[in-house]
Amino acid sequence: MPYNKNQANRLTGLALWLPLFLIVSLFFMWGVANNLNDILITQFKKAFALSDLQSGLVQSAFYFGYFVFAIPAALAMKRFGYKPAVIVGLLLYGAGALLFYPAVQANKYEFFLAALFVIASGLAFLETSANPLIVAMGDPNTAERRLNFAQSFNSLGTIAGVLIGREFILSGVEHGPGELAALSEEQQAAFYSAEVQAVQGPYLAIAAVVIVWALWVAWVKFPVLAKKHDAPEHTIRKRDFSALLKRPYYRAAVVTQFFYVGAQVCVWSFMIRYGQEAMPDTGEKNLATYLSFSLMAFMVGRFASTWLMGYVKPARLMLIYALLNIVLCTTAMFSVNQVGLIALAATSFFMSLMFPTIFALAIKNLGPELKAGSSLLVMAIIGGAVLTALMGLISDISSIHTAVAVPLVSFVAVALFARASERHYGPGQRI
Repeated sequence: MPYNKNQANRLTGLALWLPLFLIVSLFFMWGVANNLNDILITQFKKAFALSDLQSGLVQSAFYFGYFVFAIPAALAMKRFGYKPAVIVGLLLYGAGALLFYPAVQANKYEFFLAALFVIASGLAFLETSANPLIVAMGDPNTAERRLNFAQSFNSLGTIAGVLIGREFILSGVEHGPGELAALSEEQQAAFYSAEVQAVQGPYLAIAAVVIVWALWVAWVKFPVLAKKHDAPEHTIRKRDFSALLKRPYYRAAVVTQFFYVGAQVCVWSFMIRYGQEAMPDTGEKNLATYLSFSLMAFMVGRFASTWLMGYVKPARLMLIYALLNIVLCTTAMFSVNQVGLIALAATSFFMSLMFPTIFALAIKNLGPELKAGSSLLVMAIIGGAVLTALMGLISDISSIHTAVAVPLVSFVAVALFARASERHYGPGQRI
C-alpha cells in the first residue's frame, strides 16, 4: 500500500492516537499468547507425562494455525479491510482461550492442542493485518524502524506471558520418577488433575480481556488506511502469489522467516528444558526466571535495535546479530551448565530485530502485491511448528543440548539472507 500522508493523518488528536494505540496493543496481546506456550510445554510435559517431542506439539498445533489461516486472513482484508480482520482475529483469539475450560473438564491433551490452534487462527488475522498496517502508516524509508518500535510492545507481551505462566500456572511441585512411583494411584491422579486445572484461570481471564478489546476496536473510528479498499491495486489476486514466488529475493525472505521463527520458538520453548539438563538442581520456577530475563533482553534489543538502525543499515545489523547468535548457540551446545544457559538466553537480545526486519525488507516495494506478500510471510511462521517438533525429536534421541543445533542452523540461514539483502538493495539504499 503506497504511503499517503493525507490519508494517514485524516484523523487528529485522540481520534488518531486511539486507533494507533489499539493497533500497537495487538502486538502485546499476541506476545502474551505466544510465550504462554513456553510455560505450557513445561506444564503439559509434567501434567500428561509427555516426551520432548510430544510436549513440543504445543507449538506445532499453535503455529499450524498461523499457516492455515494466513491466506484466509489476507483474503478477509481484501474483502472487508484491516479493521474487520482485526475484530475477527480478536474474537477467534478469545474463543480459543475459552476452549481451555472444556479442555480442562475433559482432561485431554488433544483438546488443549485444538484450543491453541483456534487461538493461533485468530493471531494469524491480527499479525497479517497489523504488521503491514504499521508499515503503511508512515514513510517507507523508516518502515523497518517503525515496525521494530511496534514490535517492541510485542516484547512486553512475551514477558507478561511468561510471568503469568510462572506465577499462576507453574506450581513448583516437581516429582521425580521415584517420587511419583511412591504415590498411590489416587495421589497421582490428584497431582495430574491439579496441574491440568492450573491453566484454566489465566486463559479464561485472557478470553475476557480479548473479547472486550474486540468490542472496543469495533466501536472506535479508524483512519482511512484501515478501511476496505475496492480499488484493484488493493485486492489480492491468484497471480499475485505466482508473481511473488517468481522473485528469488522474496522467496529467500519467506524461507528465512521460516527458519527465524523456528529458531525463536525453539529457544524459548526448550529453555526451561535445557536448564533442567544444565542445572538439574534448579526448580522450574527459577528456570522460568531465566526465560523471563531472556525475554527482557529481547525487549531491550528491540528498542536498542530501533535506535541503532539510525546509524547502521538494518540488513548489516541483522547480519552481525545472526553471527553472534551462531556463537552463542555453539556455546550452549558445548558448555552444558549455567554458562550455556546464559548463552542460550542471550540469543534473545540478538533475535529481537530479525522478524520485523525480514518482514519489512521482504515487502518493501511490493506495491499491489503487498497483502499477498504479507500473508505468505505470516504462513512462514509454520517454522515454529516444524522446527520445534524437530528439536524435540532430536532431544528425545540424544539430548537437549545437542538439539540446540536446530536454532544454530537457523541463524546461519538468517545470516545468509542478511548478506543477500545487502547485495539485493545495493549501497545506495537505506536497508
